[in-house]
Amino acid sequence: MSGPHAEKDLDVTNSSRGLWLVKIPKYMRDKWVECPGDVGRLRIHKIPGKLPAVTFSSAEQILKDNKVAREHKFKLHSIKEMTLGVFSCTVPSGNSDPVVPEQEKLYMEGQVIQKFECQPVVDSYYYNQKKAAALIASQPHRKAEFISRPVQSYKPKTRHKVHIEMDERRKAEGKKARDDKDKVMEMLFAAFEKHQYYNIKDLQKLTRQPITYLKEILKEVCDYNVKNPHRNMWELKPEYRHYKVEESIADDPGSD
Repeated sequence: MSGPHAEKDLDVTNSSRGLWLVKIPKYMRDKWVECPGDVGRLRIHKIPGKLPAVTFSSAEQILKDNKVAREHKFKLHSIKEMTLGVFSCTVPSGNSDPVVPEQEKLYMEGQVIQKFECQPVVDSYYYNQKKAAALIASQPHRKAEFISRPVQSYKPKTRHKVHIEMDERRKAEGKKARDDKDKVMEMLFAAFEKHQYYNIKDLQKLTRQPITYLKEILKEVCDYNVKNPHRNMWELKPEYRHYKVEESIADDPGSD
């Protein structure tokens, strides 16, 4: 049988050994992983007729940065209705003989006979520790400092690339100069021969005239529509209109 559910041998040599299951705070686990030596001492105080009192004292090297309480007590939890065991396995190193590959080995380390929860002892040291941690957390990460000379770490730009390109484009297009009035009117009449209605932006693109100057000429030869369907658009005044459709209708003797 192969795959993730392959059968493996289980070593039960230590299955009768009694073990303690202890839940510890996350900050203790992090400090224990970093510590290369002993992490502390466990004391069991036996009291006749009562459950033993279990305490844990952290080692001095664990207490250097004041992130772990000095003393912890073990709070007992019942496991009468539970059957707990501890198992371990060895992972192949990858350097085994390719002909006879190394297999994973499973071990039963023992049965859980006591379950505890590790809690800090609230004393004067614990209060001072929490006070110091709160004081450190309240300190701002950035501080204002007096300097004797300017720091040239950042030099602001007076003109960005976008503004430079915009100025160059404006120079290339040139400033819109006023053409002769008759010339502008010729361009307008030529435009209105193609279409009957225009908005001011389209006429400005066709004539390339300043909008104020263009409006002055439009008011003389055009009417501005304020009603639908051609709202906000210009058309020639009746005396300047000369459309081919109108000519064909006027020349038709049968028309009314």
